[in-house]
Amino acid sequence: MTAGSRVLLAGNVIADLVIDVPALPERGGDVIGTRTALYAGGGFNTLTAARRLGAEAVYAGLHGTGPYGDLVRASLAAEGIGTVLPVRQDGDTGFCVALVDGGGERTFVTSFGVDARMTPAEAEAVGAAVRPGDLLQLSGYGLVMDVNGPLLSRTVAALADDVRVCFDPGPLVADIPAEVLDPVLARTDWLSCNAREARLMAGPGEPREAAAVLCGRLRDGAGVLVRADKDGCWLAAPGSAGVVHVPGFPVDAVDSNGAGDAHVGAFLALLGRGVPAYEAARGANAAAALAVTRRGPATGPTSAELAAFLGDEEAGVLGLG
Repeated sequence: MTAGSRVLLAGNVIADLVIDVPALPERGGDVIGTRTALYAGGGFNTLTAARRLGAEAVYAGLHGTGPYGDLVRASLAAEGIGTVLPVRQDGDTGFCVALVDGGGERTFVTSFGVDARMTPAEAEAVGAAVRPGDLLQLSGYGLVMDVNGPLLSRTVAALADDVRVCFDPGPLVADIPAEVLDPVLARTDWLSCNAREARLMAGPGEPREAAAVLCGRLRDGAGVLVRADKDGCWLAAPGSAGVVHVPGFPVDAVDSNGAGDAHVGAFLALLGRGVPAYEAARGANAAAALAVTRRGPATGPTSAELAAFLGDEEAGVLGLG
């Protein structure tokens, strides 16, 4: 059942080639993978996490012609996720190689395809597809691209105030040009990042300190969430007196690929149905915890699974009961 605001992704859904390895090889070395799988990944994980919790989810990004593009479209359709842009005929969708070591940590190498070559007309179509009340999710992966970055930055900066912009800076945030990043930060309503990304943006310090620094750089009424894996997250909510810790849910992780995306998608879905920020962050912590206990990138839970994990009381607060 669909409930609340739509979640639109103005980013990239690509193919993920996931390889389990006992440990990463040394430079120039080699290692034998123990398991290999091909999935739709990238922003697909965020959209799926939101959709499985009842949000209407829409992909407002590029997809090409070829085996990876076919995989992306089939995967979106299987999850009930709509698309905005037509198929590009001049190449295939990109892919990412994700190496998952014995501790569940992941390391990525990404090769983009047509998804890195947005046109001004496509950027206009994305902006036109956004409706009042939507939650628009944007990733730093889109902004770091030479072609897409300036187009997406201008599109986001021009959005009406009745659209909530949610920005996940991603691991390459330090490589985004200031002239692209600054207008996005000036329009951001929610910034969600992991501890490493927070340090890159705010300077050395603990996640609590980084959240406070980043909140001070955003516009009035914006919020910041710094994800801290099993330790939960640090939240600076609009109108709050400061930064608070939202406890996590320690679990035995088998695959952390897509955990941050599951957190973001769940948080947006819960915000979109009117759940207060602290409770939405708590629910997102639980969704990410469940996600890392399963293999594969798009492992966010359904509403029923999240409710069972949290118990009746917390599930009721989130409207999952």
